[in-house]
Amino acid sequence: MLGGQLRRMREQAGISRADAGWQIRASESKVSRMELGRVGFKERDVSDLLELYGMTDEQERFRLMELARAANNPGWWSRYGDVMPTWFTNYVGLEVAATLIRTYEVMFVPGLLQTEEYARAVVQMGRAYLPNDEIEQRVALRVARQQILTRANPARLWVVIDESVLRRPVGGEEIMRAQIEHLMKWAQQPNITLQVMPFSSVGYPGAGGAFSLLRFPDGDLPDIVYIEHAASALYLDKLDEVDEYVAIMEALTIAAAPVSQTENLLKGALARMD
Repeated sequence: MLGGQLRRMREQAGISRADAGWQIRASESKVSRMELGRVGFKERDVSDLLELYGMTDEQERFRLMELARAANNPGWWSRYGDVMPTWFTNYVGLEVAATLIRTYEVMFVPGLLQTEEYARAVVQMGRAYLPNDEIEQRVALRVARQQILTRANPARLWVVIDESVLRRPVGGEEIMRAQIEHLMKWAQQPNITLQVMPFSSVGYPGAGGAFSLLRFPDGDLPDIVYIEHAASALYLDKLDEVDEYVAIMEALTIAAAPVSQTENLLKGALARMD
């Protein structure tokens, strides 16, 4: 986010990367890496660049310097580094920064809406070999991620889940019942929209598997598509690729049952468990 803002300011000021590098006693390539967010930020360098770019708004200058300090501090999720692969660490950082997250899920309840017990059951699937303390760390991370939905300025979450998610008894009937009741409570929150793709709908043939779309404040970062695999993840930020997934998500929200039917569909899932 900080790198993107520095790049825009440099371009608006008509200053080359080479000249910016000279200002901070660094190479052109370092300025490029700073603007791409691939290297840490020295506060002195950021301050010198803001001066070079003609930043006179003290409030905005303070905000950018705070952003520089924050960029060098490890996020709260760093304490889970032992159980988090690098490719997922990147996602958690993006998730924290996002203002809008749109998710399509065909197998499980999305992690941001999982109960602790449901999350534990998902983590244990196919991983019976994991030590208990590692399982609990993974569960704690998943629950901690949910703070973005309840913080002072919460992220907006729009989820479309396939009806099979409600039928799949992850962890057993008792855990699944509690999870569906949990979804009913989440769906009542003003920053959360939940839709169900019922079996009666053919859905959208171009949807494929699960994915998430992340949007950030004030254009600080481009929209990002996140697609998770078993042992890796794919991040897409090229405009044509993102636009394709935005169109898919729009089609999914139209094909899914209206939001007004979500509560009845969840109640129906509970009734079938009686």
